[in-house]
Amino acid sequence: MHLEIITPDRKVFTGEATAVTFPGTEGQFQVLNDHAPIVSTLARGPVTIATGAGTQTFTVDGGVVEVLNNKVLVLAEAVIAA
Repeated sequence: MHLEIITPDRKVFTGEATAVTFPGTEGQFQVLNDHAPIVSTLARGPVTIATGAGTQTFTVDGGVVEVLNNKVLVLAEAVIAA
């Protein structure tokens, strides 16, 4: 699936992912390929991206995620440096 993580001032990540784990405001959840459409708010916490090359983690400070037709768009308030 195609993943984009965007903040108001920059594009943080664009690429293909096999799984993404999010810090939802109602609890952590994971999105895999062919996931049902969903829109969810995000709490402050780690977004973990699994790709063919390994895993990457970004810490977001809230935001919104939309999943539709194997495209995942994250509109983050900010990405906090690790």
